[in-house]
Amino acid sequence: MIKSIFCEMAGIEYPIIQGAMAWIADSSLAAAVSNAGGLGIIAGANAPVDYIRDEIRKTKQLTDKPFGVNIMLLSDNAEEIAKMVCEEGVKVVTTGAGNPGKYVEMWKSHGIKVIPVVASVALAKRMERSGVDAVIAEGCESGGHVGELTTMTLVPQVVDAVSIPVIAAGGVGDGRGIAAAFMLGAVGVQVGTRFLVADECTVHENYKEKVIKAKDIDSVVTGRPTGHPVRVLRNKLTRQFQILEKEGAEVDKYEELGRGALPKAVKDGDINMGSIMAGQIAGLVCKKQNCKDMIKEMFTQADKTLEKVNSL
Repeated sequence: MIKSIFCEMAGIEYPIIQGAMAWIADSSLAAAVSNAGGLGIIAGANAPVDYIRDEIRKTKQLTDKPFGVNIMLLSDNAEEIAKMVCEEGVKVVTTGAGNPGKYVEMWKSHGIKVIPVVASVALAKRMERSGVDAVIAEGCESGGHVGELTTMTLVPQVVDAVSIPVIAAGGVGDGRGIAAAFMLGAVGVQVGTRFLVADECTVHENYKEKVIKAKDIDSVVTGRPTGHPVRVLRNKLTRQFQILEKEGAEVDKYEELGRGALPKAVKDGDINMGSIMAGQIAGLVCKKQNCKDMIKEMFTQADKTLEKVNSL
């Protein structure tokens, strides 16, 4: 079975992090992934501090394994959440949308591993200088907010640029993707889209079915003119976004159209006007499973893939 220094660092069995999917990655999913040997993550997003604290405590009741919290650094309450994870004894913090530098010393003094998501070599270098423990190099194949570089091009360049461990994300949905990530120099992977259809994922069933039925060309990036592009599955909402782009609409038009679209999909199951965030790998996701079977299947395939490569 694939092992790496990341397993020892995070205290986990398999070198896999569950993606921090806003409105989706809650205590149910995080605990299930951690119990299955991976590193479950609770998504902070723009949620109230008390809600995130409650999810942390629920997760502790569901698992005695390590898990983490993702903090979106541009959120209004990022500083409160940064302090709260110390109070609650969280083991790992992943970050996005900003520089966690001013919190790193505080987190590390509480024994927290700090792993920011990066989309460029320059940002990875900056994170290393700030003292983080590892970085997640996320390619534009991933669902949700994306950068410009693909996983295939980003990961090896980040690996060459920093001396800390690199986790690969974006376009990883099975054992072949895991094997490829390790061949590129990563010591672990982050997976989001496949976990959307986990039995323990509380996203609406309509959302899950949309992912399972998706084909290889069914994802699209919207909102580029806003400076915050997002990869989602095609539907009526994405077509309206594309119309705005053709018309050269003002940014506030995009914000008005997209307001509340993610919870519409996640909670209400609106697959027409909801934002169905999912990566390009959705076309590979074809069945629902519990997290334990999902992770075991992926790493069994990864082992066989690497054995095959070694025999060539």
